[in-house]
Amino acid sequence: MAKNAKPTPRLPLKEPVLRPSFRRERRHFKSGVWPIAGCDEAGRGPLAGPVVAAAVVLDPERIPRGLNDSKKLDAQAREKLYEKICASAQVAVAFGSVERVDRDNILRASLWALARAVKALPVRPKLVYVDGNMKIDCGCDCEAVVSGDALVMSIAAASIVAKVTRDRLMTRLGLAHPGYGFERHMGYSVPEHFSALARLGPTIHHRRSFAPVAAKLAALGSVSDEVVAELLPL
Repeated sequence: MAKNAKPTPRLPLKEPVLRPSFRRERRHFKSGVWPIAGCDEAGRGPLAGPVVAAAVVLDPERIPRGLNDSKKLDAQAREKLYEKICASAQVAVAFGSVERVDRDNILRASLWALARAVKALPVRPKLVYVDGNMKIDCGCDCEAVVSGDALVMSIAAASIVAKVTRDRLMTRLGLAHPGYGFERHMGYSVPEHFSALARLGPTIHHRRSFAPVAAKLAALGSVSDEVVAELLPL
């Protein structure tokens, strides 16, 4: 080999594709721990709309094919899996309202909604897996799993239920508030949404504690909450 010859670059190794499994649930199931729920939420980041939490207890004999982190699925796949989950599993949903988000902050509102969803299940679980790094006060054992929606099948199912439920709600808000585009961006911080805020102002469904909304409300001047409420589109 010539002295100045450069070594042939190595091709990057492909990272393994992570898919949720039922291994954690099955391990506990074999040791007599059942029911086991997974829970997740959708809508922590948007400027408008509630945060939606879901809890799901999958039937080990009727797990829908194709369950995955809702963020890795397109809308059509999520809708189909949503129907299959609701037809075969125990499911509950809870909402953290805009008022709760503004009063308590988005993290506390999310944890509250997750706990409410678990407590609303038709069956009381003995163990709950929750997506993230924080446990919830749900009246039973709880394990937090970072990236749980990509690793734990029950959490993945809950992520789909929460996402589809919230998207359907935001689509209805889009019909009630033409011009904001809720049905397309679901309340997230995108140029279309910022443009609507600048042009039309916030609605009562906007989170007043979030900076872009707070800035627009501040532009209305120093007025009372009652006056501001009258200015916001219903």
